[in-house]
Amino acid sequence: MVSRRSFLWSSTAAVIVSRAPWLSARDAQRRGEGGTLDSGPLPPSIAALTSMRDQARPITNEERHKRIERAKTLMAESKIDALMLTGGTSMAYFTNMRWGGSERLFAVVIPLKGDPFFVCPAFERDRAEELIALGPFGGDQADIRTWEEDESPFERLVQGLRDRGIVAGRLGVEETVRFVFADSVAQGAPQLKMVSGTPITAGCRMIKDDHEIALMRLASQATLKVYEAVFRALQPGMTQNTVSGLIEQAYRRVGFPGEASVQVGEYTALPHGSIQPQTIKEGSIVMLDDGCTVEGYQSDITRTFVLGKATDKMNRVFGIVKQAQTGALQAARPGVPLEQLDAVARRIIVDAGYGPGYKYFSHRLGHGMGMDGHEWPYLVKNNMFGWERVLTLQPGMVFSDEPGIYIRGEFGVRLEDDLRITSDGAELFTPQSESLEKPF
Repeated sequence: MVSRRSFLWSSTAAVIVSRAPWLSARDAQRRGEGGTLDSGPLPPSIAALTSMRDQARPITNEERHKRIERAKTLMAESKIDALMLTGGTSMAYFTNMRWGGSERLFAVVIPLKGDPFFVCPAFERDRAEELIALGPFGGDQADIRTWEEDESPFERLVQGLRDRGIVAGRLGVEETVRFVFADSVAQGAPQLKMVSGTPITAGCRMIKDDHEIALMRLASQATLKVYEAVFRALQPGMTQNTVSGLIEQAYRRVGFPGEASVQVGEYTALPHGSIQPQTIKEGSIVMLDDGCTVEGYQSDITRTFVLGKATDKMNRVFGIVKQAQTGALQAARPGVPLEQLDAVARRIIVDAGYGPGYKYFSHRLGHGMGMDGHEWPYLVKNNMFGWERVLTLQPGMVFSDEPGIYIRGEFGVRLEDDLRITSDGAELFTPQSESLEKPF
């Protein structure tokens, strides 16, 4: 599944790298479009960054066992007899396995009663055993059902269910499972009813424990350190791809994989930016967006700032957006409907003259976050229509809080920090931006 982050990263990489004080023309050619410069002096603010890796503590298999027990509790409540996963972050969440998408079925099935089992291409068994050994089902006890290239993997899956007493009932299908896989299982076991597994996967994943919160807080802090170092290294004449290279180098210094989209001037009015070549000038408004990954958990932060002096209109718009972000933060507490936070921020922006509706604040207030940069639930009316439409905030939920005002042909301002719901309110993982000229 292509994320906003990977799309913008690959799109920006298509833009020609320009010359910067720390990047010679020959270095730029050697580096390639969107590549990484591995030699030459770094700006002092980036060179001063140090690794934060030792602050990150990995998720343990004991924690994953608890997740599976929680999933089984939710399965009993939803009358789901088994859950089918075929890759992606939900599989990693429960099993510590990452398996790329393919036309060949590799599945993990978690039954309500009994042990999970795996369905695997026969020629992949050795690789699967290596990965399974890293998770909570390592060792000889793992039940791996293999199939040859001319055999049906779906028959193996159905037989695994039967061996656990599941002949009829409800099979939960994780939302990223390919239709052809789910449909083929349904044809092989017509007595099974295929249902959404999202109440189980999202039901577990949307509530973060203290360990998950700590990893996401660290990811946010690392991202902000990178953004500040890059901001202090900016000079007129740099292109957005040059800045992306600085960001990549900065994340290498702090020790976590990360990236950012970079938009300049009028292109900041496009919430997800443009692939058009852009050059920073004195007085340019610049928007950095995205984050990094710490032990599988994401940050997503946006900072909008000006290189030099901002105009009065820019400052006024910034003030409105910051007020909207603060209003949403103050309104957040357990029991509040998801849509209310969006409504609070949107009302502040509209009442300030940037409305109606989605005209200038053109997207929802925020999205759930965790192992995916975007995951359930969402801070908008109807929760994006894909799951329960009426949800309330609960302690342990994490969201982006990212209002914006986008004036086509001129500029846009978005402020984004990551927000945690506490037992009696909410907090941001990172300090809010002070101003366009002093964002850190």
